[in-house]
Amino acid sequence: MENKNLEAIIEGILFAHGEAVSLEKIAKTAKKNESEIKNSLKNLEEKYKDKNSGISLLYQKDKIKLISAPEVGSYIEKMIKEDFDENLTPATLETLTIAVYLAPISRAEIDFIRGVNSGFMLRALLMRGLLERRPDPKRPYIYLYEPTFNLLQYLGIKKVEDLPEYEKYHNILKSHEENVEKKDVL
Repeated sequence: MENKNLEAIIEGILFAHGEAVSLEKIAKTAKKNESEIKNSLKNLEEKYKDKNSGISLLYQKDKIKLISAPEVGSYIEKMIKEDFDENLTPATLETLTIAVYLAPISRAEIDFIRGVNSGFMLRALLMRGLLERRPDPKRPYIYLYEPTFNLLQYLGIKKVEDLPEYEKYHNILKSHEENVEKKDVL
């Protein structure tokens, strides 16, 4: 039962993070050694194969990412194309607003604010050229999202500070972040 629990923990970490996660980080988070993590990853791979799952694992050096299985790729592509042709959904607009007002911001921070996984919305915004992402210089394996020049041009502004009530909303969140950081230190 312990291995099944570890598999669920790993699966949850990979799903929630949305980006590739290092083996070391998974081990540290799950409080297990890397060999236990590797064994559980092998079990997860077998589970996905045995159940003909739409989910798969992608490996790159010491990083692992949860992805859709190649067999369902054409369906995912179709859905993305349809979404791209449609107007932005309320959830995507919410994600965009958070990213623009609080840039640079990580996916985890956006997820925390929204209370749900924002990975799909962020991908849609990246594909549309409304957001861009770059590595966080302070935290390896973390990406920061910020508006593109095309978005600012489309909105008719020269800088994000020109957004309506930018200071008000930006300062509210920054003060909240500072309070959270103080609690973490205590």
